[in-house]
Amino acid sequence: MEKTISALTAIADGKGGFSIELTEVSPPAAGEVVVKMQAAGLCHTDYDSLSWGKPIVMGHEGSGIVFAIGEGVDGFKPGDRVILNWATPCYACFQCERGNEHICENNSPVVAGGNGFTPGHAHLEGTRWRGQSIERSFNLGTLSEYALVKASALVKIGEEDISAPAASIISCGVMTGVGSVVNVIDVQPGESAAVLGTGGVGLNVIQGLKIAGVDKIIAVDINPARLEMARQFGATDTLLADRDDTGLLRAAEQVKAMTAGRGADYAFECTAIPALGAAPLAMIRNAGTAVQVSGIEQEITIDMNLFEWDKIYLNPLYGKCRPQRDFPRLLRWFANGELLLEEMITNTYPLQDLQQALDDMLSGKNAKGVITF
Repeated sequence: MEKTISALTAIADGKGGFSIELTEVSPPAAGEVVVKMQAAGLCHTDYDSLSWGKPIVMGHEGSGIVFAIGEGVDGFKPGDRVILNWATPCYACFQCERGNEHICENNSPVVAGGNGFTPGHAHLEGTRWRGQSIERSFNLGTLSEYALVKASALVKIGEEDISAPAASIISCGVMTGVGSVVNVIDVQPGESAAVLGTGGVGLNVIQGLKIAGVDKIIAVDINPARLEMARQFGATDTLLADRDDTGLLRAAEQVKAMTAGRGADYAFECTAIPALGAAPLAMIRNAGTAVQVSGIEQEITIDMNLFEWDKIYLNPLYGKCRPQRDFPRLLRWFANGELLLEEMITNTYPLQDLQQALDDMLSGKNAKGVITF
């Protein structure tokens, strides 16, 4: 790649809106790669990015083909199929050295600050919009025909026969859901779990529980259609909740009735509803574990009686992802039929239909919507 190329790109205006416009993508600098995007999954973070107070190239999950590599890039060549990962480790900081690559203190757009711009971002001037440099969401900017990223953001797809849309969803909702099980809890034979919310992340928690060998998986949702979907992905039991059930306390009593009267061993909150942040505590037994998966950051009030007794409440980021370890593992589970990915994609859309894709996501129509290029 010897010269700048034009790319059709989704640009968030920072004030709640977006436009589809051309950007100019420069050749990769040292340690960088240009990826020709094939597919980009959508999640609520992409909608949130519309209101981050600054223009930004949208998109933080996706798959594509290596188009060009910069100086010093090893392990990748043009034509390689890759998954793009937003949690790019530096491998040298306090947390990375302890195996906590998902909370890298230098590169993580969540942990390292910088309003989402960190050293994990390829050189800023490499993408230009209306003559000015523009940042890329979560250091990636996958909602563009071409993405300029650090090589550390890429994981190569092996010999697996996987479509680009299916590969694209691994690097957010699938990793978060499955990882919040297999990387966070230590499942013992005969155990049970409740999953609150069966959207894209919740369905992947269910898949993770099935892979981990949890015997009883109780899906909890207010949407009957979602509960039917949950059974397809591995739920053994379903519980239709009531929208007026404050804190899901009535649902918690039903979960207890389904688990020998004591509560589930584990409960996972996947609703992203702040008022339900404490709900998994009500559903677990004494000495059980509640896992907050959906990333609630608002201030909430918790009745400390819910912690009685010896209960653990965890808040893992991104399923404690270590991309070079976890993505190949997810691809292997997909290849041998343990992990459903193609079935999770409800609809695909061209980039020009991004508004419809966002509307379908917000209405709960999709398990997962994917933009294809």
